[in-house]
Amino acid sequence: MKNPWEEIPLSDYENHMSFETVGQLQCLNFMMKAQFNKYPFSSVMILGAAGGNGLEHINPDKFQKVYAVDINPHYLEQCKARHAALNGILECICLDLTDSNITLPRCELVTADLLIEYISLTCFQRVVEKIKPICISCIIQADGEKQGFVSDSPYVHVFDGLDTVHSQIGAEEL
Repeated sequence: MKNPWEEIPLSDYENHMSFETVGQLQCLNFMMKAQFNKYPFSSVMILGAAGGNGLEHINPDKFQKVYAVDINPHYLEQCKARHAALNGILECICLDLTDSNITLPRCELVTADLLIEYISLTCFQRVVEKIKPICISCIIQADGEKQGFVSDSPYVHVFDGLDTVHSQIGAEEL
């Protein structure tokens, strides 16, 4: 059975995330800039990189290696095309993080933004143990009691299958 993230078109995902009543793409971009610039690390792995939102904040003079990891190969194709300026340091890795047999390179900083809810906290811990980073920076979404885990937009129905892989994660649990 395919993961629902493999079926969601990047344009629908990004249009939803940037929709005026959602505003997650813009917010996430701002937060990723802080994640990349806060620490003096030279390698970063972005888990759930999608189309590369936020990677324009990667300074190629600072980072020697940037890993963009996602389950959707089409997302990673766009990520690589959009960030050609990172050619030579950007490596896109297409894999399912829920597979316990995966191998990942080591790096200093791991970011996982709006991802843990879709792979589970236990799986995230297993992935982090494989990478052995110095620092982990992650963003989770607090689900509204009435709203559910996907914000309303004209694109909301492309996410209908996500309930099969979504699990609520709280800050305390994380």
